[in-house]
Amino acid sequence: MAAVFLGVRHHSPACARLVAHTIEALRPAYVLVEGPADLNDRLDELLLGHRLPIAVFSHHRDQQRAATSWTPLCEYSPEWVALTAGREAGAGLRFIDLPAWHPAFEECTNRYADAEARYAEATARLTERFAVDSVDALWDELFESDPVAPEALAERLDTYFDLVRGDSEATPGDRAREEYMAGWVRAALAAADGRPVLVVTGGFHRPALRALTATAPETAPATDDGWPAVPAPPEGSVGGSFLVPYSFRQLDAFAGYQSGMPSPGYYQQVWEHGRRAAADGLFRSVAERLRARRHPVSTADLIAARGLTDGLAALRGHAAPSRLDVLDGLAGTLVNEDLDQPLPWARRGPLTPGTHPVVVELVRASSGDRVGALHPDTPLPPLVHDVTARLSALGLDGGRAVTLHLTAPADLERSQVLHRLRVLGIPGLTRTEGPAHGADPVLTERWEPGPAPGREAALIEAGGYGAGLAEAANAALGLRLQDDGDGAAGLLFDAVLCGATRLTGQVVAVLAAGIRSERELGPLGEALGSALGLWRHDRVYGVARSPLLAEVIDGAVGRVLWLLEGLHGPAGPQPDRLHALAGVRDALLHAEELLTVTRRTAARICRRISADEQAPDDLRGAAFGLCCALGEAADRGAAVRAAGAPERLGDWLSGLFVLARGELTAPGTDALLPVLDELVGAMTDRDFLTALPSLRQAFAWFPPRERERIARGLIEQRGLRGSARSLLRTTADPLLIARAQILEDTVRQRLDRHGLEVAP
Repeated sequence: MAAVFLGVRHHSPACARLVAHTIEALRPAYVLVEGPADLNDRLDELLLGHRLPIAVFSHHRDQQRAATSWTPLCEYSPEWVALTAGREAGAGLRFIDLPAWHPAFEECTNRYADAEARYAEATARLTERFAVDSVDALWDELFESDPVAPEALAERLDTYFDLVRGDSEATPGDRAREEYMAGWVRAALAAADGRPVLVVTGGFHRPALRALTATAPETAPATDDGWPAVPAPPEGSVGGSFLVPYSFRQLDAFAGYQSGMPSPGYYQQVWEHGRRAAADGLFRSVAERLRARRHPVSTADLIAARGLTDGLAALRGHAAPSRLDVLDGLAGTLVNEDLDQPLPWARRGPLTPGTHPVVVELVRASSGDRVGALHPDTPLPPLVHDVTARLSALGLDGGRAVTLHLTAPADLERSQVLHRLRVLGIPGLTRTEGPAHGADPVLTERWEPGPAPGREAALIEAGGYGAGLAEAANAALGLRLQDDGDGAAGLLFDAVLCGATRLTGQVVAVLAAGIRSERELGPLGEALGSALGLWRHDRVYGVARSPLLAEVIDGAVGRVLWLLEGLHGPAGPQPDRLHALAGVRDALLHAEELLTVTRRTAARICRRISADEQAPDDLRGAAFGLCCALGEAADRGAAVRAAGAPERLGDWLSGLFVLARGELTAPGTDALLPVLDELVGAMTDRDFLTALPSLRQAFAWFPPRERERIARGLIEQRGLRGSARSLLRTTADPLLIARAQILEDTVRQRLDRHGLEVAP
């Protein structure tokens, strides 16, 4: 007997019912399901009796790439129904797809991502033909809204997927998967002794599988019992599969899920109780959620929403309200303002920022809050047991807030364990206080308990990095280093916090190599600051005075100075270049013995930058500030006067204050204040209005106490008496006051011009 091919949409209740009906009517010898073939010897584990939804999490890592993927299953997934109903019918069960590590899945993180989504032309024609807004609305209208006899539904599905697939060229990954699955179908037919074989796959693959199964097969590797061989992962690679709890929120297309149906909570109710009960449940859930958030929802509102929903269902020809009837009815009644974007169920994808709060609650209510749970006998990766044992041994398993003193060895070990969990993305304790970088003098950490949804799943998924916590954290950091070399400076501090000594050397080597070709001052400044801070101050983590860090510091200083000389834009203060030059200053002052560039050489470079009329003003001021910090500055007053044009002064001072704020406000070195007072006092009102925004930005680099000292110096210089603190406080924005003054002067001038003088 020939194979029966059922093309389904993943997580469709209508397709799941069709699968159950077909198995009951057909009583097949084998039920073949789209899923990872390397899990066939663990089907008993998959069917232990978990609370769904769950997913098969697969991971793979070798020298070329790292990949993870999920195969989600819920109670109304056609694949799940095929497995459970097939077992009840006594059929042999087989997953028939390639393993998740295979290159065919290289660009895919979800095995059940809808292939038809890549062929939008056909679905666009269908949505236009049926006057609906989205593929999901089209699917609801064709397959979910009203009951269809099984034979008619199967025919309708075949027609739909034939049209979607059409003559489109499949991707190489799809072709490899379909050829492999066809091999399983042929093997099952050979072993079935004339009994039927049921094949349940995504509908996109059904036309190709039927054609491939009917053709003469090429010779393919097979096991002794005649089934296709499962490809083995590359030698030296690390990989495996584990079951993980999943949630309806993760399944929901409105949350960004690639495959299947939106509103899984609603469809679960449809699966269990039917469409009328699902609609009633959604009404109750929406009302409860909105009232819990203090959004008024009266009984009259709900009656009106039900009336509108029933009217829409009748208008659209539905025997009972569909999902879209209910959502449209609720939105039409409860949303009283104009919306600036389409309703989310009119398209496919996650909610966008600015979505109306009522619409957000409608989506969340239809999504549902169910979270799956694994059966207690489910095997778990070694990392889960290692983390549990370590947290218990260190007293970190109680979910309590902890304060750690990093100079104490026991607390340092606790800190490293918590940081390893952090870099692995395991929810639980969150650090609220602690050192932010290598130069931060803070020697304590505070970790507070926080929400931990999905902790078990996150731990299982992190098991793909390694069997032990230290190994897994090192692997995760190593992959970050491969994927994001530009973020190596932040990664360096993470590696230090985790106690990843071996990896720290690798990160430093990548930093040193990247510095030689880096063209952006932001990453250079970040790398220089991180490496210099650790080299100077780190006594806690044991990397102070490291020769590896010295190479990074020396290379970054030379590269920053080389990039800055000759830089002619952009205008306006740029924090990246100012902070990079501040890092050069700190290296020259505190680690000169590491540097190829001497203080005198750096000062000569900065004098040239300061004198360059085409260089940005903030950079010229910063270069002069570096000369001040090194004791190589010329006449400060003359330098300030040279930069005294209203449109330039503030930017020049911003650069100066970033590099030399301390030297220029210290006692005995405040000769700058009379010059600034002279320049500002000589400005016209219009010039002052021009200069004011950048001047305010420049003086924002001073903390309040230093600004107060500057104000006191100005008061004393003018021979006045009064509070410096009151001088810093105004009843209105100074810029607004200046603009008001300009407006008053303009009005007075026009009145004078027309002989309309007014008394002062």
